[in-house]
Amino acid sequence: MEQDADFLGQAIVLAYANVKQGGRPFGALVVKNGEIVARGVNEIVQTNDPTAHAELMAIRAASKQLGTASLAGCSVFASGHPCPMCMGAMRLAGIKAVTYAYSNEDGDPFGLSTAEIYADLAKPFSQQSMSIRHVPMRLAGQPDLYAHWRHHQ
Repeated sequence: MEQDADFLGQAIVLAYANVKQGGRPFGALVVKNGEIVARGVNEIVQTNDPTAHAELMAIRAASKQLGTASLAGCSVFASGHPCPMCMGAMRLAGIKAVTYAYSNEDGDPFGLSTAEIYADLAKPFSQQSMSIRHVPMRLAGQPDLYAHWRHHQ
């Protein structure tokens, strides 16, 4: 637990440093076998990329460092409550544990909560705030896309 607190503290230090650089207050680490594999900070302001969250930046750096898209066996330590996009990315990467310091409740007075997004995503597609449609289109004369992919692996 002491090592976890150290990693979480380092994520918070990254967030403070990012604020000093004009960025948003988020930092994250990817850790494997007790060693830091990668660090990331929120770069939305610097890059105008709405997906440049600290967790995603750390995941991208870790995947590059480890030479694999699978981050099985890794953990993430984040200064703030990861948003649904980051949680989804962590799950897709095979990360099984995430620890964060500041909650959505902590961030809410500052416009930094993603609780409303979590709530919206929990609704059926037809009730969500974004229009989501499934149109089962296939291209004439082409093999099924997924079967085509499987064949080329």
